[in-house]
Amino acid sequence: MPVPLDYRDSDGAQIDLMISRLPSSEPQQRRGVLLLNPGGPGGSGLGFSTMLAARGLPRGVLDRYDLIGMDTRGIGHSAPISCGFTEGDGYEGNIPPYAVDDAAVATQAEAAGQVAQRCAAHDNTGRLPHVTTANMARDLDRIRAAVGEEKASYLGYSYGASLGAAYASMFPETTDRIVLDSNYGDTHLDRDGLRRYALGMEQTFPDFAAWAAARHDHYGLGRTPQEVRRTYLDLARRLDHTPADGMNGGRFRLNTFVSLYNEASYEPTAQAWKSLLDSENAGSATDTPAPAPAPSPHDNMWSVFLAVTCNDVQWPEDIGTYQRAVTEDRAKYPLFGAAAANITPCSYWPHEPAEPPVAVNPDGPANVLIVQNQRDPVTPMRGGELLNDKFGDRSRLLGIDGSGHGGYILGNNACAREITTSYLVDGILPEHDTTCEAQ
Repeated sequence: MPVPLDYRDSDGAQIDLMISRLPSSEPQQRRGVLLLNPGGPGGSGLGFSTMLAARGLPRGVLDRYDLIGMDTRGIGHSAPISCGFTEGDGYEGNIPPYAVDDAAVATQAEAAGQVAQRCAAHDNTGRLPHVTTANMARDLDRIRAAVGEEKASYLGYSYGASLGAAYASMFPETTDRIVLDSNYGDTHLDRDGLRRYALGMEQTFPDFAAWAAARHDHYGLGRTPQEVRRTYLDLARRLDHTPADGMNGGRFRLNTFVSLYNEASYEPTAQAWKSLLDSENAGSATDTPAPAPAPSPHDNMWSVFLAVTCNDVQWPEDIGTYQRAVTEDRAKYPLFGAAAANITPCSYWPHEPAEPPVAVNPDGPANVLIVQNQRDPVTPMRGGELLNDKFGDRSRLLGIDGSGHGGYILGNNACAREITTSYLVDGILPEHDTTCEAQ
């Protein structure tokens, strides 16, 4: 379906969005449409409906709604953008590398500037500055109208929750039942939200540490959670100075951070640590030939992440601001603080934000359920609390005594599943903020 590239010129250039529909399994019980977003920004959502169904999305939800997936603007089949990232070009993800000192921040600043220049150079279509959360929210309302609905419900995860918060804020009268799972704390990811990754890792790491300590006889990572934490810190520092088997300290920290998204990653992570500890090459760097440049399979995803994050809000440009933050967070959050506080390409982005970030709108129907694991590495509980405060009487916070990224369906808490499903199916929003105990 076509939408304006620039909503300030709605009759001007158009781009095509690709959407998918998984029809209601019981049309006579159908309430409407449930728009879906898996997060990112940069995640393709065309197949998200069938993934959720395969993971056990309750029959009541499948009966009540047509599930609408989509590639949001810039992603996949929807006017994709590219910064031209290639394999082995040094850009390895949207989280900055861990900075061991001020000089490392300065080095990252040079690399970040080059990435921003690359994105600008590859913007042959002029789409880059228009890939924003506000425009994606406007697209959602266009999709609602295009499928013939007066109102639309919404289920989004991670950045998808931020997009949903923007959608509910910009279009309160055409949104129905809104579920926001795993929250940054606002309608966008800003520097404070990125720095909270470090808080999230500190809060979530003990779950992995307890799991590993209970299996010390197999992995040898420590007999107590405190010993496992020391193993992590010691191994990271050693890899900072002497990379081993293609692994350096920054990559080791990032891999561990990502492993906390889901308990299913604990076993391969523990095995990787064990291999590093046992490696005969752990004391010497391993030389590996640089691969021939080839398009990165993550190019589109990383490009959209940068476009949305950098276009939504102004980021500080002074290197000293980041050096001070890195020093502070390295001490406050030893596990990951010096990565989450480091400088990003947003400091050198070629475009100024076209409009202020979407403000959370507390005026409107009480139709927002905020779902949040208490221990989440990337969107810690604090994000859910902040967003709930901003929505005021419009929202309820459902906290889950659980670990990982994603609570409803992507998690295994039966209480959270029941409460969220009751809201989507029957419109039963909890009267007060509530907590589901660990199961």
